[in-house]
Amino acid sequence: MVGKYSYLQIAMVLFGIVFCLVYPLAIVWPSGWAWHEGPPAADNYFLMIVGIYLTLGVMLILGARDPLANASLIRFTVASSVVHAAIMAVESYGNPMHGGHLTGDVPALLLVALVLGPLLARERGAGGERAGTQKAFS
Repeated sequence: MVGKYSYLQIAMVLFGIVFCLVYPLAIVWPSGWAWHEGPPAADNYFLMIVGIYLTLGVMLILGARDPLANASLIRFTVASSVVHAAIMAVESYGNPMHGGHLTGDVPALLLVALVLGPLLARERGAGGERAGTQKAFS
């Protein structure tokens, strides 16, 4: 706990901000964040990914107000980050042109999972479980 905010709340806001900055990150460090040649807006697939991560970032920021009420969002963020990182790692090894992802977005997504997952478990285990709610996943 830092002041009146938990570490989980702080992490949700920080990662939410980073997710909202995928487009600028691709401009600054394209080999670590974009999967195509040219400017970020030159690829419709990349713009779709930007839209998805922008939405997830905003939801994490809003969800930080009450993390336990948004535990499913946090679990989705953790699971999807691991899956996304694993797929990108395999693709990066298969295509040397995309090797920058192994030092860019792959470790960044694994960091998201390694921070949010344990913080959620810690907050839930510290008596943060809501009375009257059922655990869908334990």
